[in-house]
Order: sequence, then C-alpha cells, then structure tokens
Amino acid sequence: MKNYLEFEKNIAKLEKNLESLKDPYYNQGLSKVDTEKISKMQEEINNELKKIYQNLNPWEKTQVARHEDRPKSNFYIDRLFEDFVSLEGDRFYSEDKSVKTGFAKFNNISVLVIGQDKGEDLNTRIEKNFGMMRPEGYRKSIRLMKLADKFNIPIIIFIDTPGAYPGSGAEERGQAEAIAKSIQCSMEITVPTISIIIGEGGSGGAIALASSNKVLMLKNAIYSVISPEGCATILWRDPSKTLQAAQAMKLSADDLLELGIIDEIIKEPIGGAHRNKDEMLENIQISLKKNLSELLDLSREEIFQNRKNKFLNIGRQKGFQGKMQNSNNLLMKKNFYDNYMVFLQKYKLPIFSIISLLLIFILL
Repeated sequence: MKNYLEFEKNIAKLEKNLESLKDPYYNQGLSKVDTEKISKMQEEINNELKKIYQNLNPWEKTQVARHEDRPKSNFYIDRLFEDFVSLEGDRFYSEDKSVKTGFAKFNNISVLVIGQDKGEDLNTRIEKNFGMMRPEGYRKSIRLMKLADKFNIPIIIFIDTPGAYPGSGAEERGQAEAIAKSIQCSMEITVPTISIIIGEGGSGGAIALASSNKVLMLKNAIYSVISPEGCATILWRDPSKTLQAAQAMKLSADDLLELGIIDEIIKEPIGGAHRNKDEMLENIQISLKKNLSELLDLSREEIFQNRKNKFLNIGRQKGFQGKMQNSNNLLMKKNFYDNYMVFLQKYKLPIFSIISLLLIFILL
C-alpha cells in the first residue's frame, strides 16, 4: 500500500483510477484491458507529479524528506557497495544500532561506509532509535574514521537523522562532547570524505558526520539546525507556523547550494526518491564516482586544506562579510603573525638597543 502526503491527494485519486483500469475484472466480469487509456492516465499522473514537485515549498520538502517509503541508508549500502564488513562498538560503552558502519568496496576502491539509519518498519525503527544517534554511535564513527585515516581509505557517509538523541542517558554519557569530537575528527583526518544527505539532516546530529570535503544533498532532502516545528514553537510559540519557519531557515537543497553550505544537488525521480528507488540509486552512484575520483587525485595535504578552506569560506559571500576573503590569506596572516612573534622573541634585545639609540639621537 502506497503512502500519500497531504498535497498528493489528486495523485492518490488518479492512481486509484489507474489500478482499476489495469484490473481485467473491474467491469463486472472478465474484460479487455484498455492499454491506450492506461497510457494516457499514466501520462496524466506523471504531469501532475511534475507540476507538484517542481513547486514544493520548504515545508512540503520537509514532509517528502521524512516520507516513510523514502529509501534509507541500509538500502543504498546494500546495493552500492561490495564485500561490506560490518564493524560495531565504540570500545567504551556499547553498540549503537542507529548508525551502520563498516569497510567495503565501491567501484573496486576500498572505502569506509557510515550510514545513519532510521529503520524500515516499526520494529527496526524502535531498534535503531529512529536514526537518532547516542554518544557511542559517534564514538564508534570516530574510532573507524581514525582507522580509515591510518590506512588512507576514503570515507563515504549517509546522513539521515532528525537529530542526536536528547535522552538523559545520552546526556550523562557525554552527547555534546561526542558530537564535538566527531566534528574535530572529521576536520583533522587527511583522507577524502563525502557526506550525502539523503533525507533529514537535523542539527548537530547531522553536522557531526557532515564536516566533509564534499557535502552532497538529494533534491528533496533538508539540512537545518532545528526542525521547522521546533523553530516555530520557539520563535512564535505556535507549532502550526511550520511553513514560515521552514522558509526562514533556508533548509532546502537549492537554498543551501546558493549559500555554499553544500557542494552538489543530486537529482531525484519525478515524485521523489521513494517513487523510483532504482533511478535514485543510479543518480547517487554517478555522483559518488565523479566526486570520489576528483578527491583521489589530491594529496593528503591538499585534501586537508580543501576541507578546511571550504568551511572557512562558508558565510563569506552571503553572510555579514560582503566581500569574500580568500581563506589562504587568513592562513598567510596567521603565519606572518606567528613568524613576527618568533622574530621579536629571538631578537628583542638588539631591537630594544637600536630603539634606545634612536631615541637618544633624537633627543640630542
């Protein structure tokens, strides 16, 4: 049974009529299926889907990103990678089922795969905590990212979470520290990292694993610091103002690409990724191959500098600073200051002597 969103009511009616046309027993007894009528009906459905999905507002995109039939990380990991070897545990507390990790091969290249997974049905969603990672999940990811860095293995990460788990147990075990350490680790390693936001990219729970060389995003995915409902409740004390909140937060792929937060938008099939999972899989595979090959041509130092400069440049075009400043200039200024301080410490006595002589000469 298909699940329809609120703005897809017309599609639901059309598809119900289409199924009736395909049924040879629809007209009270065995009858001939009208293929021409079926083709016209299918074309009408496609046109209606195209019309709707080309004009989605940010709140409607949020609903699509959360669609329960939308492909999850597990779907992509099982089909994109070969020889996947699952690795579990953070070596401190326990295993976190909300994130799937392991080494595999992609296009005959060894990679580390990390995937936040919400689960496919009620039982797996409960088991995987609806994709909300606990501290042990982030520490497991850190452990494996460091291992991948040691053996010069690229990292591919699938992001799909409403946010990090806010429970008291998670807070007691150091949730904030685990997220911070995950961001630090992501920025320090010198191997290629690619993050793909496939559904929800919620809060620090997402950015903890999205501090990558390349951040790719599906067309109807979202990426924000808080959910639209949470934002509306805080700003307007009214959770119904989700549309205004979603518009203000600039959480859609188009807005984030314009702001320089993400690097590429991956096209989705007409009607969203859940309507044609095979096409979505192929689009992600093409994008991954292209971006991974670009990064593999860089040295480890270049990969590190590329990632650092990418995040230093965020906000310099569209933020408070009107004119973009080259991040290399920031590095040069810092190096000049450091070198100047070293010079002063090394030659401070001769410099003070020269200044004293100059002052005496001027006074005389």
